[in-house]
Amino acid sequence: MKFGIDRLLTEDPLRQRLQGRRVSLVAHPASVTANLDHSLDALIGQGVNITSAFGPQHGLKGDKQDNMVETADETDPRYGIPVFSLYGEVRRPGGQMMGTADVFLFDLQDLGCRIYTFVTTLLYLLEEAARHGKEVWVLDRPNPAGGPVEGTLLEPGAESFVGAAQMPMRHGLTMGEMALWFVDHFRIDVPLTVVEMQGWQPGHAPGYGWPDGRVWVNPSPNAASLNMARAYAGTVMLEGTTLSEGRGTTRPLEVLFGAPDIDARAVLGEMERIAPAWLRGCKLRECWFEPTFHKHAGTLCNGLMVHAEGVFYDHHEFRPWRLQALAFKAIRSLYPDYALWRDFPYEYEFDRLAIDVINGGPSLREWVDDQAAQPGDLDARAAADEARWRDSIAPHLIYG
Repeated sequence: MKFGIDRLLTEDPLRQRLQGRRVSLVAHPASVTANLDHSLDALIGQGVNITSAFGPQHGLKGDKQDNMVETADETDPRYGIPVFSLYGEVRRPGGQMMGTADVFLFDLQDLGCRIYTFVTTLLYLLEEAARHGKEVWVLDRPNPAGGPVEGTLLEPGAESFVGAAQMPMRHGLTMGEMALWFVDHFRIDVPLTVVEMQGWQPGHAPGYGWPDGRVWVNPSPNAASLNMARAYAGTVMLEGTTLSEGRGTTRPLEVLFGAPDIDARAVLGEMERIAPAWLRGCKLRECWFEPTFHKHAGTLCNGLMVHAEGVFYDHHEFRPWRLQALAFKAIRSLYPDYALWRDFPYEYEFDRLAIDVINGGPSLREWVDDQAAQPGDLDARAAADEARWRDSIAPHLIYG
């Protein structure tokens, strides 16, 4: 199969459309070709007139470890072109930045999750390109989580840098499909080209979203595996809690939780009692770890490792958002007074609890904290929202 960047590099008619034009590239470490050459090097090597580059959160080099760690603008030492940060002094590219090119190539590997900020960066680029009379090409890449959608829709008024629009946590789209939805939903008047992939089959073995044989490169420092990408739509909610998400270990965001004062085996038993169907599609394994930094640094934590991989993975049964919600519910049931929700600024949102920013509203937190609330209550609300989202995106699906 071919990703969008591979098609652009090998198909002369596509590259000819860029001749005589100034071109900018939005990229990060996972912006690589099938041969693992970085897109910036490959495009310049093919004679494309790259006049600037942009890096999203974590930077073009992917060197910034945590959230709310900004990247400065710089000059590329090899090519002498400006490299602008879209996670520094600005989140939207300004007029001077947009003036460096005529066509903007968006080549970011996504994880298929609304909160992953590359989704919002795509929206901002489309809007600013429309404002400044520029053209956008999305060099499409797989959604490693595949096509399933899951979660409640972001509530009106809950928009943020981790919530670009009313979509569920697991959106089920590639960035090319997302660009088409953004243009339609927000009525963005911008020349848009989606360089589609060839041969991508979401929902089919063996990769179920990530093609077999294609090397995984971290799109951000803590996105270290396909297992993480599959679990992320659930485990990312741990960032809004006092529980460890595994930062400071070698397997971040692949655990349902870690804490020094919680019995993980008891929590698993409670999850099985409350909603056993929500555990399908993966294997949960009790684990122990001691983070070297971040939450509970230097303290032994007991937790549950998620294995959405190998013989334990069922692509059509695995529901990470519900699985994570269930872990919260079980902890609340066993430890009613546990200080679960972390009160700190999240992505520069100072007036809302982090969990509410992450989930796009307070509904999940309220369900967890309500002793009378049942799994069916959350499931019914999410199922209705998921159906609405599927209807909304149906006209923009490229790959079936």
